[in-house]
Amino acid sequence: MWAILIGAALIIGGLLFLFTSALRRKPSNPHQMLPQGSTTLEPRRQGLRFLGISQNWPALAVIAIGVLLLAFGGS
Repeated sequence: MWAILIGAALIIGGLLFLFTSALRRKPSNPHQMLPQGSTTLEPRRQGLRFLGISQNWPALAVIAIGVLLLAFGGS
């Protein structure tokens, strides 16, 4: 019983850690003057690197441990 509760808490904690690492990125500034020919307000060169495994491996490890506890802790 405790393994299932700890596993669920680890999954929720891992997801929160994953979300906070993505949300604390530099926000775009809508009041900034756009460069000539640009059609977006997003900062240049931000890309999607912040969603990669190399940046988020601690959160993914916590989620994986939680999944293992849920899968094998109830027996």
